[in-house]
Amino acid sequence: MPKALYVKREVEVPQGVTVRVEGLKVTVKGPKGEVQKDFSHARGIELRLENNKVIVEARLADTKTKAVVGTVAAHVKNMITGVSKGFRYKLKIISTHFPITVKVEKSRVVISNFLGEKAPRYATIMPGVTVKVQGQDIIVEGSDVEAVGQTAANIERATHITDFDRRKFMDGIFIYSREVAS
Repeated sequence: MPKALYVKREVEVPQGVTVRVEGLKVTVKGPKGEVQKDFSHARGIELRLENNKVIVEARLADTKTKAVVGTVAAHVKNMITGVSKGFRYKLKIISTHFPITVKVEKSRVVISNFLGEKAPRYATIMPGVTVKVQGQDIIVEGSDVEAVGQTAANIERATHITDFDRRKFMDGIFIYSREVAS
């Protein structure tokens, strides 16, 4: 088969991590938890487990299918990293006018007294994600990079303001660090 029509990416599975592939559904288990993803929307690719490696391949691949193979391989790699090490986002609470109070209640973050507002603002915490408030920092951790990133974005977005001059009203909660936890 000509090389341009066949694309293959391999993702190494480390010790202590188990991967199960059922068609286009991948389940990864490790010391930090379990992550499942369904890649059935990715047409024209094949997933299989072989010699402790996840193999993503496509035959008769055009440019878009080649890109999908690389994307799915990157997702599987992120799943393995998440269950073995985890992901961590750090957010900073910035308040120049009114002191902001941040609390975690069940599956949401409550932001009170933002710009002196009487009504609190809320941000949803995605399933499988933990949020801790430590002084002026908010730590968001979990094994699924998409859920951790979405939770951090929800918190940051809850304090988004319009109709104020950003040079004077810099209040809010902002992401300042994304890292692989260890």
